Amino acid sequence: MRIAVEFPSVSFREGPEKVADMARAIEEIGYDELAVFDHVIMGYPTETRRAPMYPPQMPILEALVMLAFAAAVTKRVSLSTEVLVLPQRQPILVAKQISTLDTLSGGRVRLGVGVGWQRAEYDVLNEDFGVRGKLMDDAIRLLRACWADEKIDFTSDRYNVEAIAMEPKPPQGGGLPIWVGGGSKAALRRTGELGDGWMGTAGVSDDELVEAMAAIRRHAEAAGRDPSSIGMQLMLAPPPRDEAGKTFYSNHDQVVARAVKIRDMGCEWTAVNATAIFQAGARSVDAMIDELNTLHGKLRAAVG
Repeated sequence: MRIAVEFPSVSFREGPEKVADMARAIEEIGYDELAVFDHVIMGYPTETRRAPMYPPQMPILEALVMLAFAAAVTKRVSLSTEVLVLPQRQPILVAKQISTLDTLSGGRVRLGVGVGWQRAEYDVLNEDFGVRGKLMDDAIRLLRACWADEKIDFTSDRYNVEAIAMEPKPPQGGGLPIWVGGGSKAALRRTGELGDGWMGTAGVSDDELVEAMAAIRRHAEAAGRDPSSIGMQLMLAPPPRDEAGKTFYSNHDQVVARAVKIRDMGCEWTAVNATAIFQAGARSVDAMIDELNTLHGKLRAAVG
């Protein structure tokens, strides 16, 4: 089973060298991937807007810049977004950024994408929250064209591209993996039709997760794709939002048992949330690294 570590932005508080130490440690310990969470801003609640899912002051390093920094101090570990809120970004620019990241990292990128949930973020980036699903479908197709086609032509309701080139192509070419996040019916349909894999969310029942994976496979088959070619990933636990959630990673037996369950449901990937390890009591970069090291040994013994 492959194991990603969701990188803790909180490490920035100890300075850039400690951010680099964390990136190197994820690789040296033996994890398969360094993954980065994406939000550009968090909105405060207003008279017309609910409080966000996370505290507005939550520190979040910009995802693609963080991955470029990590690429420069690592050699083997793959690099992913879990997930990039793609429809609020300009897809031609994202295509160039990801192509460059894949080139300079030696072909190590796995792009996770989602539609997001925060209207305030779309508003400040001048994108339409109400049509984010349609933007997402078009953007995925446009990314693949940029990475695969020598001469790029693409037309949709929003994006119109005529006779352009984008070089260099990423080492992985048009096959650079795009994994889709989210649990809505649209996200499951999108994964089956367009994605290389599903980055599933936690916080729902296992029966619902199994049904979601079955729905993805049905959509893939309906689209003429091989359902078995679509990868599956589930995070070990949802991001902590209460005191109980903040203690999940303090019980390694519980974490390992959950990883075994996820594997047995048919997933080949899972993800460890290093920020949640920080919240569970490892309050420094060195302490988080120690916990990641100990946990890695137990996870590998249980799920390979």
